[in-house]
Amino acid sequence: MTSGISRGFVQAYFQACVSRDPERIAAFLHDDVEWSLCGPIDLLPFCGQRSGKAAVVDTLTKLVPSVIRLTKMDLEQILVDGDRAASYMHLTAVHACTGRTVSYRSAQFIMARDGKIVDFRGLIDSYDAAEQVLGHPINTAVDIPPALAESGNCIAL
Repeated sequence: MTSGISRGFVQAYFQACVSRDPERIAAFLHDDVEWSLCGPIDLLPFCGQRSGKAAVVDTLTKLVPSVIRLTKMDLEQILVDGDRAASYMHLTAVHACTGRTVSYRSAQFIMARDGKIVDFRGLIDSYDAAEQVLGHPINTAVDIPPALAESGNCIAL
């Protein structure tokens, strides 16, 4: 059976995540939760996919704090439709290894079943976050051989 969630539920879930309290976080998660955060796994190893409540709680309470310490979370937008919610936020954190302040935006998509989160998908502004973690701009210049450039058979991203 599917049940709706509220704006307050979404806000409380993110507050629980910031608290890093395993019991508070677990209370929001379905036992069979599927959790995914798209981002640069090499720089932010808490990104990626997790299955099950224990794996998600472990990620949020142990892995995330070993990489970044959240200092501020501005939940800017929340849209709720029945058992689904979308949110947009601005996060500020301190990178554990360097002490640098990292500030980036993130979007999340939640689906609930029986009043618990059963599916979580997050996207972070990974390019911006990666540059901040690295402490320098990412070089995106590509040297294209003149013959290839003149052929018109190349695309620059």
